[in-house]
Amino acid sequence: MSERIAHITRTTAETDISVKIDLDGKGKSAVSTGIPFMDHMLTLFAKHGFFDLEITARGDIDVDCHHTMEDLGIVLGDAIAKAAGDKAGIKRYGNMILPMDETLVLVALDLSGRPGLYYDVTPVAELVSNFDARLFHEFFQSLCTRCGMNLHIKQLAAGENHHLFEGIFKAFAKALDAATSYDPRITGVLSTKGQFD
Repeated sequence: MSERIAHITRTTAETDISVKIDLDGKGKSAVSTGIPFMDHMLTLFAKHGFFDLEITARGDIDVDCHHTMEDLGIVLGDAIAKAAGDKAGIKRYGNMILPMDETLVLVALDLSGRPGLYYDVTPVAELVSNFDARLFHEFFQSLCTRCGMNLHIKQLAAGENHHLFEGIFKAFAKALDAATSYDPRITGVLSTKGQFD
């Protein structure tokens, strides 16, 4: 089995981002985005998905976190797509219903090559740790578009914002781990068309 590792960098006038991911890692991470709450979320993502993840990001967060969040989604989406390669032999689908204390979330995804985000999340407040929680939509939207992922994120039980987004990132990690895992019964890609998208 070949290594499923990708290293992507992207530099614009607004951000400078580097992402390295190993889909077959052990959950080790080194994350520095300039947004402490996002560092926490991406560290959880690596740990619970068993992805080795290195991310550094510098952005114009003195203006707003929007550009950094959007571009993090772009670069991480590119990295996941590159690491997954032709996706031969993988399960393609993954889902998780995950409790995080009083909150409950559902994440389901398909690495179909057809991007789409279906985001049914209503935070109890706009801010979480002084961070605009609405920007998570922008992050996942960019990630789906670049990765070719169909992603449903649904809040099933409301609760404190930190718990809500911690649950989302853990569930996303578990669903992606399942979707990228191999099944020896699969020959080529899991599609009657013989290809994704």
